Amino acid sequence: MISASITTLNLLLEESARSFANQPAAGFAFQPPMRYGEFHQKALEVAALLKERGIKNGDRVAILADNSPQWGMAYFGIVRLGAIAVPILPDFTEADVKHILNEAGARILFTTQRQLEKLYELPGNILKTVITLDDGVDLNNLVATIPFSQFLAGAEDLPEKKKNLAPDLAAPEDLASIIYTSGTSGHAKAVMLSHKNFISNVRSTLAIFPDEPVGGWTFLSILPMSHAYEFTISFLVPLSTGCRIVYAGKTPTPTVLERICRHEKPSIMCMVPMVMEKIYKKKVLPVITANVLIRAAMKLPLVRRKILQKIGQKLRIFFGGKLKFVAIGGAALNIEVERFLAEADFPYIIGYGLTEASPLVSAGPYGDPSIALGSAGKPVQDVELRISNPNPETGLGEILIKGPNVMQGYRGNPEETKEVLDPDGWLATGDLGFLDPQGNLFIKGRSKSVIVLSHGENIYPEAIEEKINAFRHVVESLVRECNNRLEALIYLDYELIDAETRGKDQARQLGHIAGILAEIKKQVNLQLPPYAQLAQVSEHREPFTKTATHKIKRYLYTSSPLIR
Repeated sequence: MISASITTLNLLLEESARSFANQPAAGFAFQPPMRYGEFHQKALEVAALLKERGIKNGDRVAILADNSPQWGMAYFGIVRLGAIAVPILPDFTEADVKHILNEAGARILFTTQRQLEKLYELPGNILKTVITLDDGVDLNNLVATIPFSQFLAGAEDLPEKKKNLAPDLAAPEDLASIIYTSGTSGHAKAVMLSHKNFISNVRSTLAIFPDEPVGGWTFLSILPMSHAYEFTISFLVPLSTGCRIVYAGKTPTPTVLERICRHEKPSIMCMVPMVMEKIYKKKVLPVITANVLIRAAMKLPLVRRKILQKIGQKLRIFFGGKLKFVAIGGAALNIEVERFLAEADFPYIIGYGLTEASPLVSAGPYGDPSIALGSAGKPVQDVELRISNPNPETGLGEILIKGPNVMQGYRGNPEETKEVLDPDGWLATGDLGFLDPQGNLFIKGRSKSVIVLSHGENIYPEAIEEKINAFRHVVESLVRECNNRLEALIYLDYELIDAETRGKDQARQLGHIAGILAEIKKQVNLQLPPYAQLAQVSEHREPFTKTATHKIKRYLYTSSPLIR
């Protein structure tokens, strides 16, 4: 647990630098890590150089880059001055990037060479300086860039007193970040989060595993630091406790992940459900389905448990053999996958949160036997949770939260802030859920996603999608309303299908796909009440566009007439 005297991110880094100066802090996989003392010193140099360029308390400085130690140095350099960091997701489009830079009024941008093409013809010419964290340069000479090493070299000419800026330039209530969400509804909102918001959520996160000596652990970072989930859980939490952060440096496919884990042996990983579901379908299901004897043995409860525990041991080895647990959040984990993890004694924890809450709302506590399968755990320390207008029969209603982690509001949008944040500090999440008698939170989906057909029954598309996604041929799916009926769009695992149809002509390949879709429709409808059954199941030939936490942007797939 971090000291009560730590009330800002600047004080957090100061304390870590004092306590863990010679311990490894952050670095890329397969490379030597930077130590805490050096990381702290570089952050101070960034702050001093930003100050020389006129950045002061309240100014906005943006970061548009993939994860790296330099990203963290830039962030802490910004907030050291009481300035506000504007992290931008690397996958945002050129139009989104330009909109954010202009709306936020960012004066300086930290970026990488890969992102430079998004900066051409910036309207308003707001940016004064572009600094490339990977030392890249704009080969087209359209954006004036400064390589990060060259930028830092300027610190050599500064007197020591200018490089040792006091940490009190930021107060607890001062903004630390403005994070532009990439929501499922299509409307990006500028979430204002303070130092106090983040620090409180770090404390709440650490309280999830009170009996574990967190210091000395290795965190493997595979999600974008620009998102509050990765930023708080896999950046601030390890830095506050003297842990080592390893950046994957590339897309974490199962093959890449296995190679990195074998070398770096992580203790903790944050991931979205899609990563674990992909590992389950690629590494676990084939073991269970390939052998007739294993399939038969799985029907015997005691034997089934022993088989799954053995697979669980192999899965731990896949993750390097030193895993404390995997934190899964950002979207709903398929219940079949979670059931396997539980039966296999694989260490995992499910959490729920949102950017507006810095982000963690519920999870664990780790090791609590009353945590129910399919739930998102219990409210974390210092966070209150209640259900608004619960259904008398099901207890279902909108999830409301309150705590020191709740945002100050949406920048430049007091009307929308008022819609979700009441005068008493309760935040309306827009998510539907209920609490069981043990206090576990169950989430049914977004209130805006609910489908109401002419019969008047509420249909939760996420619940149907979970059943569809359990099929090994399915990568992801989306259920929508078309002409007062339900249609499922399914993106299939074409790598698996290609292996199954190798040597067959196109007509037989298409027939194989049609058979898969027909079987999915049949089996899923057997699990659904008549009013919620699928009228159509269609192939979607490319991945759905998703948010940073891999939730599908539903607004992009509005209903269209059924194809018969």
